[in-house]
Amino acid sequence: EGIVRPHGTQMVAPLHSPGVLLFHLVLSLSVCVVLSLLINPELCSSPWMRPTFRFCLQLQRNLFFFPRWNGMHMAMHERTTKVMALVLPVQPSSTMGWKGVQYLQMERPWLSLYGTRIRPVSPVGSLSSNPPVDPALIHRALPDELLYEVFAHMAPYTLGRAACVCRKWQYGTRSPALWRNACMKTWQTSGAEENERIVWSCYGGSWRRMWRDRPRLRFDGLYVSRNTYIRAGISEWKVTNPVHLVCYYRYTRFYPSGRFLYKVSSSKLKEVAPSLHGRVSKPDAVYNGCYIVSHDQVKAAILYPGLRPTVLRIQFRIRGTVPGANNRLDMVSLVTSGLNEAEVNCHAEELLRTVEDWEENETHNPDVPAVSHRRGLSSLVFVPFEEVETSELNLPVERMDFFVPG
Repeated sequence: EGIVRPHGTQMVAPLHSPGVLLFHLVLSLSVCVVLSLLINPELCSSPWMRPTFRFCLQLQRNLFFFPRWNGMHMAMHERTTKVMALVLPVQPSSTMGWKGVQYLQMERPWLSLYGTRIRPVSPVGSLSSNPPVDPALIHRALPDELLYEVFAHMAPYTLGRAACVCRKWQYGTRSPALWRNACMKTWQTSGAEENERIVWSCYGGSWRRMWRDRPRLRFDGLYVSRNTYIRAGISEWKVTNPVHLVCYYRYTRFYPSGRFLYKVSSSKLKEVAPSLHGRVSKPDAVYNGCYIVSHDQVKAAILYPGLRPTVLRIQFRIRGTVPGANNRLDMVSLVTSGLNEAEVNCHAEELLRTVEDWEENETHNPDVPAVSHRRGLSSLVFVPFEEVETSELNLPVERMDFFVPG
């Protein structure tokens, strides 16, 4: 079978066609004739030698090139293997008559979809009596009930990526039951009744809209802030006055239950992430605390044990670079205060309720004054666990001397 060509180019036969095989056979015959003339020059005077040689040359030309097909448009034959040839125009030569033709073969499997009319498919749970035929193999092999079960086990952000695959998956991921479960898990400390009241009073009964527009904390990664300060070094021989750029990080991971992990370290993100992701049996210098969320404000409390127990009170503000991202935490305040013996022995949740209404300069231990920190309040950037190894927060100080979270 030949290959369809554009108008104005020569068509080349496939290497396995009978025409090409016959061409090589005639070429071998011509070579034998020329060798016979070189070996025995007396054959040149034979009356049949000149017509035989001329016949071989003409037959080679007719077998190598197909005739020109004028007015033919580019098409694809159903029996071919979806292969197109990009053929260069031939040029005449003074010796052999025509030069060889070069062409490039390219696979075009999507050409089989031309002329196919794609009909919209019914969403999951549709009651249509005449569902349209779905051309996708996965949709014909996987029932809608199993597809819904797959969506039910996905994380909310994974559902958003799945909605970009095709129209049917977009309809399937808009099921209210999927987003209701996501909202109930995210705001589980508020209770089911409170969440039901909020979704109907503020978001028109749309759980998906509530998930997108209501400020919330993210639990599929870490919030990280990079802080730097300059420290004077030791001068040598009173000639130079060196300074050091000190860099440290604040790491925070939140849980839906109202608890969170907190760590301050000079180590890079990829070194600290395993200790906050539950991959280390005994994490070093990781503190537990409790938090509460009120609209876009987060109040947290951490107890530092020791000879003089200290409570760390932090207030965050949730925001996002795009709607629904919630990928930034601005540190509004950071205060350390002292505790008395009764407050030290109480539960973490009771401690949070106790210090929630404290004043900024309030302390319950005269030996530990209240200190409101004004430095190291850089905004925390959210980093998903799958991006921990490739995050720019792993860059050294000399390659990233400052970091602006935006």
